[in-house]
Amino acid sequence: MNDTAVRVTDLFQGARLTPTQRRIAHSLVQHAARAAYLSAAEVADLAGVSQPSVTRFAMALGYAGYPALRRELRSLVDTTVTPAAEENEMQRALRAEAGHLERLRDQLGDLGPVRQAADLLVRSRPLPVLGLRAAAPLAAYFGYFAAKVHPDVRVLDAGGTQMLDRLDQARAAGATAMLAVVLPRYPRETLEAVREAGLKVVAITDSAVSPVADRADVVLPAAVGTRLVFDLHTGPMAVAMVLLQAMCDAVPEAAQRRLEEFEATAMRRHLFAG
Repeated sequence: MNDTAVRVTDLFQGARLTPTQRRIAHSLVQHAARAAYLSAAEVADLAGVSQPSVTRFAMALGYAGYPALRRELRSLVDTTVTPAAEENEMQRALRAEAGHLERLRDQLGDLGPVRQAADLLVRSRPLPVLGLRAAAPLAAYFGYFAAKVHPDVRVLDAGGTQMLDRLDQARAAGATAMLAVVLPRYPRETLEAVREAGLKVVAITDSAVSPVADRADVVLPAAVGTRLVFDLHTGPMAVAMVLLQAMCDAVPEAAQRRLEEFEATAMRRHLFAG
């Protein structure tokens, strides 16, 4: 997702959109530069919806109509930041990533979704954490630290029928919610597992209009960097740690007790050199 697409995506953060409206939003993000100069009818054709749906979409975002939304889109598309000429490709990639984190910081001005997600996850026993392919390392990272404050974390980072079996087992054991990390290119297997899980779903994903958004109960979006050969996941990792902090805040006494128990065990077993 380029910088223009990220700015357009920010327009939809926190909005409760219908599946049809998500299709429109996704089309605007995918074709940000071109869509900002299209009519409502042309956007409708692009998204495969009706023209009135585009008007209702704009109004759902708080605009008087699609022309007002289009003016906003044009202002975003026409905003260009010229990096210092001496910057190399790697520096530009990190500059863009810093911009993503700035927007994430602003987004966290409203902690409602994070606290809602934390409340769902901290009370689920066990707690499945799903992340396949590119999302697997982040699921494992979250799971490693979450296990220090939650008594039963089950990381599902390999697909196949065994993954579905483990989801069934978690549900049978009393799980009520799961965390799904869903990053581009959005594995079909992950989306199907989310749909079939039968659990409340908290999703960490790259945007509010990603394919998992309309299947999750709480969406925590964070843009990924796309300026290098492989994506940078700095934003999603930051969200994961913010979510874990919120889980600790939701049950402070229990979290502190488990942390102290871990530290005592670590000292007894000489786990760490420092």
